[in-house]
Amino acid sequence: MDAAGIEEMFQGLGPVTIRRMFGGKGIYHLGRIVAVEVGGEVLLKADAESAPEFAAAGSSQWFYEGKKGNPVKMPYWSVPEAAYDDPDEMAKWVRLAYEAALRAE
Repeated sequence: MDAAGIEEMFQGLGPVTIRRMFGGKGIYHLGRIVAVEVGGEVLLKADAESAPEFAAAGSSQWFYEGKKGNPVKMPYWSVPEAAYDDPDEMAKWVRLAYEAALRAE
């Protein structure tokens, strides 16, 4: 996803900064990482409080295969499908990601 598309996705939250990292991009709002872009997919930050909401909306948690072949779960979830067609719905999810970023500190 290009920078303009990412910025549009996060317009309900406010301005974002995009930095290259780990073969993808880190997406920051007010200095806190709120999402990553990996393989063209934006994944939103979640935590123990917000992850159940992502799961209930049909999102999937990002993981990678660890050294011993076991999945290593990361605190990032796919964007719920309904959010792509509704800017208000997208704003809800990106705000949840920012709230998780605030709690992480």
